[in-house]
Amino acid sequence: MVNKKQTPKNAQDKTEPQQTLALFSHDDLLICGVDEAGRGPLAGSVVAAAVILDPARPINGLRDSKKLSEAQRDALAVEIKEKALAWAIAESSVEEIDQLNILQATMLAMRRAVEQLSITPELALIDGNRCPVMAVRSEAIVKGDDKVPAISAASILAKTARDHALLDLHQLYPDYAFDQHKGYPTALHLARLQQHGVTPVHRKSFGPVKALLA
Repeated sequence: MVNKKQTPKNAQDKTEPQQTLALFSHDDLLICGVDEAGRGPLAGSVVAAAVILDPARPINGLRDSKKLSEAQRDALAVEIKEKALAWAIAESSVEEIDQLNILQATMLAMRRAVEQLSITPELALIDGNRCPVMAVRSEAIVKGDDKVPAISAASILAKTARDHALLDLHQLYPDYAFDQHKGYPTALHLARLQQHGVTPVHRKSFGPVKALLA
């Protein structure tokens, strides 16, 4: 979706197979944090972000995006894009989600985000319990979005990008209230689905949507 260009700092192209490293063994490595937003919704793409923070330009207030208000997320997203050494946001489409399944589509979006960084990291720290297959070495960190600042930053960029995308979908499909539920299976969303039917932006492989199409 978007990619910030920076001049690489001693970054080398890594083409070795995926490996896992012990947590906290990356002090001297150029790392990126990776996180996603939108695995659970019934509509819209799944979005992932990758961020390489600049130690010389610290950002206060980084934490799991779900623990921040919308205003805090939006303000931090601007600061992250301004201060990070590199950042990128990528997605997997509704069609890819239905074809691959949501897990594999999420892994694909994460890999795309890392590959779109203008600086090649030496290690990607992934929020969660599994890593996408990619050339860059990676390590999965459960609840990493509240432990690792770079993952927190990625969480914020992914969340704000997806929320803004759902506001665009609301303009296309105002009857579905995407601006309120952001595609998640809330009572309001399910009621609007029952009333108005399935749109092209709904994930047809997800249970409530599949049931309506049956």
